[in-house]
Amino acid sequence: MADQEQVFAKCAWRMIPFMMLLYVTNYLDRVNVGFAALTMNQDLGFSASVYGFAAGIFFISYAMFQIPANVLLERIGARRTVFAIMAAWGVLSAATAFVREPVAFYVLRFLLGVAESGFFPGMILYLTFWFPREYRARFTAFFMMAIPLSSTFGGPVSGLILGMDGVAGFRGWQWLFLIEGLPACFLAFAALKFLPDGPVAASFLSETEKQIIAARLAAERPAAPPNLWPGLYDPRVLLLGLAGTGIGASIFGSQLWLPQIVKALGYSNLTTGFIAALPYLVAMPTVLLVGRSSDRRGERVWHTAIPLLTAAGGFVVAAIAENHFLVIAGLTAVVAGLIGTYGPYYSLASSFFSGPAAPGAIALVNLMCTGLGGFLGPNIVGLLKQETGGYAAGMFALAAGLVGSVIILLVLGRVMAARDARLAGA
Repeated sequence: MADQEQVFAKCAWRMIPFMMLLYVTNYLDRVNVGFAALTMNQDLGFSASVYGFAAGIFFISYAMFQIPANVLLERIGARRTVFAIMAAWGVLSAATAFVREPVAFYVLRFLLGVAESGFFPGMILYLTFWFPREYRARFTAFFMMAIPLSSTFGGPVSGLILGMDGVAGFRGWQWLFLIEGLPACFLAFAALKFLPDGPVAASFLSETEKQIIAARLAAERPAAPPNLWPGLYDPRVLLLGLAGTGIGASIFGSQLWLPQIVKALGYSNLTTGFIAALPYLVAMPTVLLVGRSSDRRGERVWHTAIPLLTAAGGFVVAAIAENHFLVIAGLTAVVAGLIGTYGPYYSLASSFFSGPAAPGAIALVNLMCTGLGGFLGPNIVGLLKQETGGYAAGMFALAAGLVGSVIILLVLGRVMAARDARLAGA
């Protein structure tokens, strides 16, 4: 056992920091539009509904292309797939600096969703090539630390970049897209060198270590149907994805509007960047603690449900509070709760199948969570903001969605227990 621990720790130290760096870049390019909107909307005359639709349409294309992109990664390997994904999204994100009217904004956000669609579900699938189930929640949580890291540092950096307004004739929001978009193009080439397709191709592992990994994964391999279709209609996958729709709506409904919610409290752009980073600073230890606890207890459903209830309560506090500190405390609970779910939630998604069905199952779950939920959340907040003039109605709606997700997760727990009982009886 000690040898196995050392081998998997070696893989984690070698692979996960680089994967995190790629995901930090990915997430910045996905959500920096929220900071750009602080000045871009006024410069270009974009209404709340125009911005909300542009922020949301990314997730339509992101959803449409996830399954084929994930299947492609399994077939041609991580190196080449990630290289193509990163090069494309870097160019498209930087090109957003040159939009002038809504249609071009919509088109570029749609294409960015196409480019990014395979990265995150591909990385969740990629982790299953390296780590057995008992390690997966904590290492998934480490990988997904990239989200609070990108937001913790991205907020203040984005605020500083917005201060470059007028440099070389560009507006601050244009510099934001350029400076945060182009690094993905350079990291695409680094992926070719530092991202082996799997343990067999890893030059940093000895033959004995490769055999240990292969034997450990084979010992717990879940069902491996001969094609991807069973992973697309399994009740467990559909229930987990449906629960994820409410989660994704809250994640992106809050994240893409957070800078504007904070700015509405009366703060400057720079101060807004620092305040918007605080919830993610709190979320960093939360995601690690929840992931480690989930692995230690071998439990996923309640480790997802309890943080979601915390986030729902945070929305309610932020919606009804009049004191600025209480609003920020509520938003902090929202972010920490939502990000805390990542380890156990995506460990569930990767535990149902192996073989050809696994890419489809993982991609479908993320399609419903990040794709459908990501489209609904920003649009719901944008439309309700336009109708009511404030953000409270949108936050109440997102909280209700999280309560619905918790109920679906508890149903999923019953379905999984019944299935395990049938298998044990057989």
